[in-house]
Amino acid sequence: MTNDQLDMERLVIIPTYNEKENIEAIITAVMELPLEFNVLVIDDGSPDGTAAIVKNLMAGKFKNRVFLVERSGKLGLGTAYITGFKWAIEHKADYIFEMDADFSHNPQDLLKLYDACANGGADLAIGSRYVTGVNVVNWPMGRVLMSYFASQYVRTVLDIRIHDTTAGFVCYKRHLLETIELDKIRFKGYAFQIEMKFTALQCGAKVKEVPIIFVNRVLGTSKMSGGIFSEALLGVVQLKLESLSRKYPKL
Repeated sequence: MTNDQLDMERLVIIPTYNEKENIEAIITAVMELPLEFNVLVIDDGSPDGTAAIVKNLMAGKFKNRVFLVERSGKLGLGTAYITGFKWAIEHKADYIFEMDADFSHNPQDLLKLYDACANGGADLAIGSRYVTGVNVVNWPMGRVLMSYFASQYVRTVLDIRIHDTTAGFVCYKRHLLETIELDKIRFKGYAFQIEMKFTALQCGAKVKEVPIIFVNRVLGTSKMSGGIFSEALLGVVQLKLESLSRKYPKL
């Protein structure tokens, strides 16, 4: 089967670094959904053998539905997704999803994000922790408050109405990713998620927030760091200032 023959209507991009405890289970959960989704794993040189597990699935029961891009080291979440977006555009995926490997995002909610774009008119659907309150399970209260008020800060500085600006569970229509100038997206952590949403709005995208429940990982190690959070706080000011003189392509 050639790349041109691949059915790429729905593609889920999952960045990984040391996710051997979760990767087979999360892929299997996606594969078992009532609608067919494909999965693209972007692995940043995981020393724990994550990529080898993915390759076994590619060669076995999920052949032609699971794909892998291996990178040489930890190059950042943002660059992983940009790599995945370009792969998705090249392979003509119609709906492109971001999702974590650790089950903090419920694979069943992929169906809700897809529906918001396919039937609800959205160009970008966001799995939102905060659109109906605070829907986070097993996070320390300090982290809940930090995340929630970070989103409030972003909304104020950027003057946008998105409640969960740092959400990493989203669905894009391909035409939006083709419109966004991906090579100009430069942030890597939380700020990457903010920059993508802000840029989508500047391009004229219709954005819809879909309520989800976010569950903290049970297996594996969190990749969150204080530096990533600091990047977001400073990055939004840069985004706002640059947007005042930048011309964005329109949908």
